Amino acid sequence: MQVVILESAEEIGRHAADIILPGVVSGAISVLGVATGSSPLPVYRALQERWVPELTGLTVFALDEYVGLPPSHPESYHAVIDREVTKPLRLDPARVHVPDGNAADPPQAGPDYERKIAEAGGVDLQILGIGGTGHIGFNEPTSSLSSRTRVKTLTPETRRDNARFFPSPDDVPLHCVTQGLGTIMDARRVLLVAQGEGKAHAVAQAVEGPLSSMCPGSVLQLHPDATILLDEAAASELTLTDYYRFVFDNRPDWQR
Repeated sequence: MQVVILESAEEIGRHAADIILPGVVSGAISVLGVATGSSPLPVYRALQERWVPELTGLTVFALDEYVGLPPSHPESYHAVIDREVTKPLRLDPARVHVPDGNAADPPQAGPDYERKIAEAGGVDLQILGIGGTGHIGFNEPTSSLSSRTRVKTLTPETRRDNARFFPSPDDVPLHCVTQGLGTIMDARRVLLVAQGEGKAHAVAQAVEGPLSSMCPGSVLQLHPDATILLDEAAASELTLTDYYRFVFDNRPDWQR
């Protein structure tokens, strides 16, 4: 795991684009996993500003979707991904996939999504945020560390955090379809981004805490190629910040 502490959300976006775009241009990244929420937005803006034609050939998989919201609802993740990722990056909508939160057979929505990911050859790079509960995707605390895409019940805290996007807290769906932690771990490379003091405790638990289902993000400690991009506030509860900065400043040439 490489932890990179940067000064601002904009710098996080630029650094993420420095990682993603060479892979897209070379063909090493042909399947991209995307996340919703505020944390990844600087990444998508940086990719838009530095747009290259090869982006149009990407196949994209979203992490999750609410159960019961029609795709046309402005806060469905179908709609969010369309306006924040698909349109700005000029992606082919036919190649952008979001879990089916309105499946006639909800338990089958997970296996169906897993099959689509497998048929695409797996995710080359997965973009992640992290929630205040330590969740990645909508894998709430006590999620199995080997879980696959499935229907989950959101915690009251997650619903409160997401209430800002809805007319009232009661309008936030109770259930979601989310990629599992095992699904996320199958990605060949993971890029987690976090900004703000409100994420500091979850980040510290995920990066330096014990491997535990109580902090689902801690499963990334087992990933062979995980990069964590943080601003100063999100890194404020880490204990080894001086070491992370030293490592970053003294990267070998092939990592630069």
